[in-house]
Amino acid sequence: QLQLVESGGGLVQPGESLRLSCASSGLTLNYYTIGWFRQAPGKEREGVSCIADSGSRTNYADSVRGRFTISRDNSKKTVYLQLNSLIPVHPAVYSCAAVSPPSAGFCTVAATPRWYDYWGQGPHVTVST
Repeated sequence: QLQLVESGGGLVQPGESLRLSCASSGLTLNYYTIGWFRQAPGKEREGVSCIADSGSRTNYADSVRGRFTISRDNSKKTVYLQLNSLIPVHPAVYSCAAVSPPSAGFCTVAATPRWYDYWGQGPHVTVST
């Protein structure tokens, strides 16, 4: 059973940066596509970014492209989401998820949450106004 633990969330000022981590507490992440999602109060969960099992492919939502960067270090069983130039938005809970992809090197930010099999608890990222 894959167990994911997120960390790195917090309260930041507009324009600042934050790095979120998604780590496996047991199994290796080598064979899993990892996605990051966020959910604001009263809104649906939306895909932010994903990275394929090999790290060869990444994908971003239009709203974060150019500001967020996803990466992975399989030796550390960890995937990172670097959030730069944060803008004032409603508080959101960021969560990571994992799935064994149908083919190696596959990920798409358009994948719905139901496509993923394993979820972490989500750090809470808040941007002050």
